[in-house]
Amino acid sequence: MSGSNGNTDPVILATAGYDHTIRFWQAHSGICYRTVPHPDSQVNALEITPDKQLIAAAGYQHIRMYDLNSNNPNPVINYEGISKNITGVGFQEEGKWMYTGGEDNNVRIWDLRSRNQQCQRLFQVNAPINCVCLHPNQGELFIGDQSGSIHIWDLKTNNNEQLIPEQDASIHSISIDPMGTMMAAVNNKCSCYIWTLTGGRGTDPTKLHPKTKFEAHSRYALKCLFSPDSTLLATTSADHTAKIWRTADRTLMTELRDNTQRWVWDCAFSGDSQYIITASSDNTARLWSVDTGEVKKEYSGHQKAVVAMAFRDEIVVH
Repeated sequence: MSGSNGNTDPVILATAGYDHTIRFWQAHSGICYRTVPHPDSQVNALEITPDKQLIAAAGYQHIRMYDLNSNNPNPVINYEGISKNITGVGFQEEGKWMYTGGEDNNVRIWDLRSRNQQCQRLFQVNAPINCVCLHPNQGELFIGDQSGSIHIWDLKTNNNEQLIPEQDASIHSISIDPMGTMMAAVNNKCSCYIWTLTGGRGTDPTKLHPKTKFEAHSRYALKCLFSPDSTLLATTSADHTAKIWRTADRTLMTELRDNTQRWVWDCAFSGDSQYIITASSDNTARLWSVDTGEVKKEYSGHQKAVVAMAFRDEIVVH
C-alpha cells in the first residue's frame, strides 16, 4: 500500500442497493465507517478500481465514481448519456478502461485515461444485458442476456460468438476462474452450467467445451463466482441461500443459510478463499466461513435490500 493515501487499511468492503447509499465497512469489526449518498437511483453493481483509488457505482442511466481515499461525498467522475439500468461494471486489470453492460442491450468500453468520459467502443445484442465478465486474458468479454444468450466479444479482432445454453432462460451471471480454465453461468431456471476453456492466448480465441449442468437452487440463481484459488464455485439465489460447490467434482461443500436472510444477490470471496461475503434483500451483508457455513460477521445498517457489493482484501504493492 502506498502510505500517501488516507486509507491505510488494505481491506475495502462496500455495499449498496435500494436505499440510495453506499456504505463502507471495517470488514473485521462490522463497523460502518463511511456512508456516501447515491440519491439519483438504486445501485445495481459496484466495482473497485485496480489501484484502489475509486469505486464505480452502476445505477439507472449513469455510472458514478467515488474517491475511496477521501471523505468527499460527491462523485469525482460521472458517466452519463445511457438509457435504462446499468447492470454490470468492471475494469481492465491495469485500470486502462472500464466496461459496462445494461438493459439498453449495450456493452460499452470507457477509456479511463481519456478526459472526455465518452464511450469508446460499443457492442450491441438483441436483449437486455444482465452481466458482463472479462476473461483473465483481458481480451474477451463474456456477456449474458435476458434472452438466454452468452455472447463472446473478442476485443482484439472485434469478432463475436454466441451460444444459448438453455432456451428462454435468462443468464443472470457469468464467472471465469482466475486461471482462465473454467467458466460458469447461472440462469433464472435454477441451472448452473460449467464449461472448460481452452485457447484464449495470443491471437487464439477462447473455446468453450460443455462440462456439466446441474440444478444449483430451487429458485432463480442470481450470481456465480469462482474462488481466487479456483477450487470453489459460489452460487446465490432467490431461494434465500448461497451455496459453495467444489469445482473438482461439483459436489456441494457448504450451504449458507440464515433465518432472516432473503434473496442473496451478490457475493465476494476473501483473497485466501477461506471466507465469503454475501449481500441480501434483508438489508444485510454477511461474512461466512466457507468451511463451516458459520456467520462470522454481519454488516447491518442499510434500510433496504443490499444487491451489490465490492470487496478487495489483497494488498496492492505500488
